[in-house]
Amino acid sequence: MPGNGWKYGRIVLGALLCVVMPGLSFPGAAPLQIKNGVRIIDHNGRSIRMTQPFERVISLYGAHTENLFALGLDTQIVGVERNAAYPPQAGQKPVFSYHDDPEKFLAARPDLVLIRPMIERGYARLVARLERHGITVVSLQPGSVAQMYVYWEVLGLLTGRREAAATMIASFKEAVDGYRQRVSTIRPKKRVYFEAVHDKMKTFTPDAMAIFALETAGGINVAADATAVRGTNIAFYGKERLLAQGARIDVYLAQFGAMNRPTPAVIKNEPGFELIKAVRQNNIGIIDEQIVSRPTLRLLAGIQVIGEILYPAVFRGARQP
Repeated sequence: MPGNGWKYGRIVLGALLCVVMPGLSFPGAAPLQIKNGVRIIDHNGRSIRMTQPFERVISLYGAHTENLFALGLDTQIVGVERNAAYPPQAGQKPVFSYHDDPEKFLAARPDLVLIRPMIERGYARLVARLERHGITVVSLQPGSVAQMYVYWEVLGLLTGRREAAATMIASFKEAVDGYRQRVSTIRPKKRVYFEAVHDKMKTFTPDAMAIFALETAGGINVAADATAVRGTNIAFYGKERLLAQGARIDVYLAQFGAMNRPTPAVIKNEPGFELIKAVRQNNIGIIDEQIVSRPTLRLLAGIQVIGEILYPAVFRGARQP
């Protein structure tokens, strides 16, 4: 399991990353699909018919990079995004950015460049230039665990690692079942508010990965009625509604990363938060967004960390499923 979730993870910088969170779904994105086992429809709606696996891949999103390594594709990865930190061998790969001149990409001779919707929208000229030179560009970013399974299948199909992808999915589901069994007899279960963006008082939609992690760890989401922001998996809640729930909140969780940088002190000093039971009792957990909001196997680590916060006697020292 990765490091303690109470410690702050590495922060990914960059102008666009400051307004886009890992794992965020986007309004208007096409549903990710595999048709007839050979054709992929990506989140931009482009169709890729597979005749043979891609062999030289540049990844411009940390989750893609992490999953490619998990599929055993070390030698096929010829470039990664800036700030690639996990797994450690990602730091040994050539670095690329959507800010780079297209010639840098062409010189690396990739046959596949993996992006996500924010790059598609913000750097359409780069994408078009790569495609004009015969490089396949695929835009992927699942917003829920159900979409994550399809995403892993897509990566396996693109790279000739379908069996490895199936194994990833099966092992993840088995681990999730193990966690659910572990918490099935816990009574009462902790009621939790999970903060996505502190200064905007935003949380997550019920199908977001962070809420999946919370509920798998045995927590009850007190903001299940939150309203999605512009079709994304970030949700409005607001201070008034939050404080109205204050007496019911046993634990206050907040993700820490590029878009949200809270500390327990920031949360405790927020005007009005003395009405929240969890804050008064110092039951505040800060969790690295990379293990609760990215579509990777490390979501299991997020479940474990949340479990240790909610039910330390059940989770600490116990073997991860």
